[in-house]
Amino acid sequence: MPQSPPVAPPAASDHDVRLVRDLNAAYGGIRQELARVVVGQDHVVEQVLLAIFCRGHAMLIGVPGLAKTLLVNTLSKILDLSFKRIQFTPDLMPSDITGTDVLEEDRTTGRRVFRFVHGPLFANMVLADELNRTPPKTQAAMLEAMQEHHVTVGEQTYPLPEPFFVLATQNPIEQEGTYPLPEAQLDRFMFNIVVDYPSRAEELAIVKQVTGTHRPQLAPISSAAQLLELQQVVRRVPVADHVFEFATDLARATRPKNPDAPALVREMVSWGAGPRAGIYLTLAAKARAILHGRFHATTADVRHVALPVLRHRVITTFNAEAAGVGSDDVVRHLLETVKPATEDGD
Repeated sequence: MPQSPPVAPPAASDHDVRLVRDLNAAYGGIRQELARVVVGQDHVVEQVLLAIFCRGHAMLIGVPGLAKTLLVNTLSKILDLSFKRIQFTPDLMPSDITGTDVLEEDRTTGRRVFRFVHGPLFANMVLADELNRTPPKTQAAMLEAMQEHHVTVGEQTYPLPEPFFVLATQNPIEQEGTYPLPEAQLDRFMFNIVVDYPSRAEELAIVKQVTGTHRPQLAPISSAAQLLELQQVVRRVPVADHVFEFATDLARATRPKNPDAPALVREMVSWGAGPRAGIYLTLAAKARAILHGRFHATTADVRHVALPVLRHRVITTFNAEAAGVGSDDVVRHLLETVKPATEDGD
């Protein structure tokens, strides 16, 4: 949390200065409210908030019991957003999540008419629990909602409420009976966030908190209208050319057919990240700059968001798996080998 309010650059308008300070203050308030319910997981909280302020979606990977659902539900209350949870199962159909037309009879006239019943996708924040447990047909229905922010049922298209976010979860342990998401759909997620085990001190605090009787009353920090406005100011954050170039070069370096790619990438990677990776690296860097009290994005911001942006866009080879080299290892190697034209810090 910043110790003093950010100082605006001369080119920033008074309106943008106010919005940036509002976002910076809101970030501190959100972290404080979340800490009353969710213990630890600081990097997870920051990355989820970055995705939200960038109008992106996030995939949370972690074993059961690490407060993924609690985090998303609590965050929706703090941001004063509508929340729906969908538990994905092998028998879930697209109409179960999008909604469907039902035939009703008007008792006055006797006429029968179709009425659309909204599905659980019609919420600001949707928790897609264990998304890889549902068949591709239902996963494809999620894809339209995530990309277009609307759903199509029959001949009608229905817009989803704004802002709209999908926070999906996957269990990394059990893969039997699952339907792995295709790379095209994984690419729609801005972040792939790894939720790890808490430290001993954090786990001790969790046990004490959950087994007690105290239930904190959360205070809303923002609203849907304010969040939409803050999303726009993130896109107006200035970025120097060398930061754009670093984000682009980092994404391009993941591609094994790129002549400038490091030897490790050419040997261990089968497919690299597409242009969407550079876009998300830059957007996330802008949002992180504001959250940390700055009015411009730096190469350090790009470095901080590289892992969650790139890890699901780097597809390693069989040789890499046999050697124990994962996508995170490849991204860390790139952060050491790809150097920006100008190195700047937080």
